[in-house]
Amino acid sequence: MFQNAWGGFCGEVDAEFYWKNRDSGDVDPYIQRVGGHNMNEAEFMGYLAALKFRSVDLQSPRNNQEHHTQEMGLKRLVVRRGQSFLLQLHFSRPFRFGTDYLTFVAETGPAPTELLGTRATFSLTQARQGNVWSASNFTIDTNSLFVSLFTPSNAVVGPYTLKIEISQGQGHSVTHPLGTFILLFNPWNAEDDVYLPSEILLQEYIMMDYGFVYKGHERFITSWPWNYGQFEEDIIDICFEILNKSLYFLENPSKDYSQRNDPVYVCRVVSAMINSNDDNGVLQGNWGEDYSRGVSPLEWNGSVAILRQWLARGRQPVKYGQCWVFAAVMCTVMRCLGVPTRVVSNFRSAHNMDRNLTVDTYYDQNAEMLPTQKRDKIWNFHVWNECWMIRKDLPPGYNGWQVLDPTPQQTSSGVFCCGPASVKAIREGEVHLPYDTPFVYAEVNADEVIWLFRDGQAQEILDHNTHSIGKEISTKMVGSAKRQNITSSYKYPEGSPEERSVFMKASRKMLGPGRASSPFLDLLGSRGSQDQPAQLQLHLARTPEWGQDLLLKLHALRVPDRVHPRGPIRLVVHFCAQALLHQGGTREPLWRQTVHLNLDFGEEIQWPLLLPYDNYRNKLTDEKLIRVSGIAKVEDMGRSMLVLKDISLEPPNLSIEVSKRAEVGKALRVHITLTNTLMTALSNCMMVLEGSGLIDGQISKNIGTLVAGHTIHIQLDLYPIKTGPRQLQVLISSNEIKEIKGYKDIFVAAARVSSAPPRPAPYSPNHPLPSLPEPSTLPTAPLFIP
Repeated sequence: MFQNAWGGFCGEVDAEFYWKNRDSGDVDPYIQRVGGHNMNEAEFMGYLAALKFRSVDLQSPRNNQEHHTQEMGLKRLVVRRGQSFLLQLHFSRPFRFGTDYLTFVAETGPAPTELLGTRATFSLTQARQGNVWSASNFTIDTNSLFVSLFTPSNAVVGPYTLKIEISQGQGHSVTHPLGTFILLFNPWNAEDDVYLPSEILLQEYIMMDYGFVYKGHERFITSWPWNYGQFEEDIIDICFEILNKSLYFLENPSKDYSQRNDPVYVCRVVSAMINSNDDNGVLQGNWGEDYSRGVSPLEWNGSVAILRQWLARGRQPVKYGQCWVFAAVMCTVMRCLGVPTRVVSNFRSAHNMDRNLTVDTYYDQNAEMLPTQKRDKIWNFHVWNECWMIRKDLPPGYNGWQVLDPTPQQTSSGVFCCGPASVKAIREGEVHLPYDTPFVYAEVNADEVIWLFRDGQAQEILDHNTHSIGKEISTKMVGSAKRQNITSSYKYPEGSPEERSVFMKASRKMLGPGRASSPFLDLLGSRGSQDQPAQLQLHLARTPEWGQDLLLKLHALRVPDRVHPRGPIRLVVHFCAQALLHQGGTREPLWRQTVHLNLDFGEEIQWPLLLPYDNYRNKLTDEKLIRVSGIAKVEDMGRSMLVLKDISLEPPNLSIEVSKRAEVGKALRVHITLTNTLMTALSNCMMVLEGSGLIDGQISKNIGTLVAGHTIHIQLDLYPIKTGPRQLQVLISSNEIKEIKGYKDIFVAAARVSSAPPRPAPYSPNHPLPSLPEPSTLPTAPLFIP
C-alpha cells in the first residue's frame, strides 16, 4: 500500500507515481501511469471513485446465434442452459478486479429462492467452477467489461430477470437491473437431460418448423402438412403462459416453477395443458360432427393460429381439436422449449380402458357393425408425440424416445395426460414402469376379438386377430418428406416368438397370473387355428374417388376343411357398407346386398359388387372412409365367416407451383390450381395459406363455388420473411370436402443488395386479400391476387 499525492491510498494496483517537469509543456503536473495508460489528475480521481453502472448490452444477436435461438428473433436474449453467453457492461470508469466486486442475481417465477432453484446469486470470478451459475472469463476494455455468464445444465427453464450488485470492499452495494432473458432446455449440451448427440437429428426435431402428420387408414395413409411455427416471435411467451395456467402452477406456483428443470415434469404438464378437460387448456376436443361453434379439426393448417387464438381470447380453449391437432400443437410447444420432439401416428390404435389387452367388436347376421356401450374402441389411427430425454426415474436402459399423448383419453394421477412412457419399455412389455405404459402398450399390442351378435348376445367368435392393432406406426423421415415406419421400435415382428412372449409377460403384469391364463384367453388362442371351408377377400376393382361409384370384387375360393374336405358348399353372403368414424365406430348402413354362391372344391369365383355414389353421398364423415363388411353363412354347417374392406376416398388434387428463386423481401409468384373432378359442385370454398418464414400469420379468402369438372387457377405474390428451408401449406375446404390440402417446399435465399423499390408489407391477418369474383363468374384463366 502506498499513499498518492492527494492523500488517498491506491492499494495493490499496477500504479506508478512520478513527477513530470512543469516546463515540459504538459498542463497538469501530476500524472499517473496505470496499466500502461497515462492519466491526468481528473482522470485518476475518477479511477479512484466508486464504480457506477451505465448500461448493458445483452449481445442478443451474437448469443442467440450461438445458442440456436436466432430464429426466435434477435431483439431479446434467448439462451439454452449449460452454455455460456456474453454480456457487455458499461461503467463510469474501468473495472478493477480485486477492488470492485460484482454479484449477479438471476431469478425466475414467483417468490424465487435459492432453495427451490429459482434464484441464483453468483459473483464474478476469473474462471468457471463446475456445473453452477457463474460469471467468469471477463475482459476489460476501457470502461466496458465483457463477462461470460454460465447457467447450469439442470437449471429451471423459463423467463428470468437479471440484476447486478456493485460494491467496493465491505462498503455499500448498489443493485441495478440488467434486463431479462429466457432460458431453454439444451439438447446440444451433453450434460442436459434432453441431450441428443446428432446435429442431423437436432435440425429435424428442434429446428424444423414444419412437417407432416400421418392420417387416414393403414392402407391409405395420407401425409398432412403442418406448420409447427415454434420460432414465431410470440410463441415462446405463449408456451410459458401455458405452463403458468396449469393446475400444478395454480395449486403451488413456487413448487411448480422449481420442477421446471426436469423435462419429465414439464412434458407431463404440457400433455395435460394441450387439452382442456381439467383446465383452460389450449384445445377443446370434439369427436362429433357439429363444429358450428368453432373450427373443424380438419381445417387447421398449423399450430400458430391455435396458440395465438388461445392467448387472444383470454386463455380459453380453442374449438376444436382431435388427436392429430393435439399432438401437432404439443410438438410446437416442446420444440420451442428445447425438447427434441416428433409426431407419431399409430394406425388401428386400440383404446383399451379395462386393461385386459383385448378389444371386442360386434357384427349382426346382416354384416352390420353394431354400436357398443363399452369404452373400448379401435381408432382408425391415433396420433401422439415422442420426446427425447434421459429417464433418471427409471432403471438403466430406458432413455431415448418417450411417448407423450395430449389427447384426453384417460386420467393419469387424476389429470387428463399421458406419459412419458419409454418406447423401449413398451417394446419389452415392462408395463410396470411409469408413466401410463400399460395404456400405450395396449394401443399398439392389444388383440381384436370380433363377435357375431345374435338373439341379444355375442354367440360366435368370427375372428381373433393378434396382429390387426398397432399397424404402420409412422413419423416423418429425418431430412426428407417421406414417411418412416417405426413399428419395430414399439414391438417385435407380429407372430414372432419374441412378440408373443412379450405379450404374455405384459398380460401377466396387467391381468395377474390367474386372468392371464383364463379359459377365455385359451379359447381365443385356439380360435385362430379352426378350419374354414372357404377363403373370402374383398378387393377394389378401380381406384376409389369421392363422387364416383365404387366397384369391388368378392374373391371366394373353396378350400378343404375337416367337415367337408372336398365337397361343394353353398354360401349366403350378406354385405353392408357404413361410414367409418375416426374413433372406430360406424354410422347407419348406407348400402346392403346379398349374394348366393355355390363353390366346388378348388373353385374360385370373382363376384362384382357396385356401391353407387348416390348411396354414400351426404352420408360420410369429413374423413370419407367406408367400411364394407360381409358375413358368409355356410348352409348346412351353421358356421359363419367374416370379410372386411375399408375404403378411403381420394379428394381432388391441389397443385402448387412457384415461378422462380425465392429471396427474403422479394416477390415470389405462387400458382395454385384445383380441378373439381367430382360429379357435384364444391360450394363455399375457403382457401387458407400458411407457412412460417413465408407469411406473417395466415392468408384466407372465400373463393366461392367450384362447378363440377371446372378448374380454378389462383396466382398471388408472397414476400418471404426468413431465409432457409420453408414450407407453404394451402388448404381449400368446402361444404362437401373439408380437406383438400397441398404443400410446396421452398428454399428462401438471403436478399441480394439492389436498388429495387421497397416491397409491400407482407400479407397478414391485418392485410386481407382483395375481393374475388362471384362464384358464377370464376374464370378458368389464372386469377391473380396482387
